[in-house]
Amino acid sequence: PCRSVVLSPRASRALALKLVGSLFWRDLADVAASPRVTAAARVRAEALLVDYMEDLRLGDRITLAKIATGPVLARLLEDADARVVEAGLINPRLREEDLAGALRKDTVTRALIEGISASSRWRDRYSLRLAIVLQPRSPLAVALAQVTALLPRDLDRVAADEGLAPLVQLAARRVATGR
Repeated sequence: PCRSVVLSPRASRALALKLVGSLFWRDLADVAASPRVTAAARVRAEALLVDYMEDLRLGDRITLAKIATGPVLARLLEDADARVVEAGLINPRLREEDLAGALRKDTVTRALIEGISASSRWRDRYSLRLAIVLQPRSPLAVALAQVTALLPRDLDRVAADEGLAPLVQLAARRVATGR
């Protein structure tokens, strides 16, 4: 019953905010994704989902990653379990710029880097290829596989970046001089 009231476009903001705290995670995900709900209720639902995330079982996190909205999805992409990340990568709400931002973080997980490079939806996106190569935490094999697809100006950038593995820098120099 609380779910129906919160999801109702006729529910007052105060009532929706009061009831949203009593919802289960799946109902919170529905509230967060609903355009009919007040913005305050959606934001509260997203905040509660982020708070509850640590307590969710693996299967629930995988399911949530497939349907989550932006702020919740961003946290799920930081999950250490590759299955959660893979589920997030097929979420239709995920945008390329969100992934590029996640790849630039110091806390990016190996699961996300490998998931993007293996994803048929994301692996051919230039900005993501570049972000993978420029990420010092990228596994060497994954970073090296992206180098040949980079433009000359970006190869020069990679070759000059002291924070990257010397082998990645060398590969960028070789590809740049070979063109």
